[in-house]
Amino acid sequence: MKVLVVGANGQIGKHLVSFIQENESLEARAMIRKEEQASYFESLGAETAVVDLEEDVDAIAKAAEGVDAIVFTAGSGPHTGKDKTIMIDLDGAVKTIEAAKTAGVKRFIMISSFDTRRQAIQEAPASFAPYVAAKHYADEWLRAADLDYTIIHPGLLTNNKGTGQIKAAADIKIGEIPREDVAKVIVATLENEETVGKEFQIVHGDKPVEEAIHSI
Repeated sequence: MKVLVVGANGQIGKHLVSFIQENESLEARAMIRKEEQASYFESLGAETAVVDLEEDVDAIAKAAEGVDAIVFTAGSGPHTGKDKTIMIDLDGAVKTIEAAKTAGVKRFIMISSFDTRRQAIQEAPASFAPYVAAKHYADEWLRAADLDYTIIHPGLLTNNKGTGQIKAAADIKIGEIPREDVAKVIVATLENEETVGKEFQIVHGDKPVEEAIHSI
């Protein structure tokens, strides 16, 4: 299975491309913003596609040609303004969903925020609410698309070393999870067709990733 990783140069994305390249049944195409980012992924044996998420749908669709699945891991980051939150976390996600349709790619995995329900927007701090709202509407767009989707809602992201042990369910108490373990969850999700049409929250826990995802 060939996988287009959108947001490959992010912290989750880098872990994910590495894990995909280590997996005999998967291969990655890293979608990156700048040509100078390519050497890292080429050293892993991964293909690259240089596309900015603020480009049009056709540019993203071209990057998705010939792949079997798309993983959206892109994010505007904590140090950008509301404008980038809209352009990347919302519009970039929606354009990628539309690009999947254009390229004929049915499998789509979205890395969302921990809780994107309407109530979460209302309860979020003012500085965080635009991000939650962007993720809310991107998730809604994906649910309405005719794609084989999975939406993953990770808890508080850390750069701690991954343990490979998580808790996963439709509704759990928020907690931390290493970005490395989020990447492992994505790989397990790609390999498990039973995750199609589902969404779930993940935090650090006591079950091996594959077992936790199988029990969703």
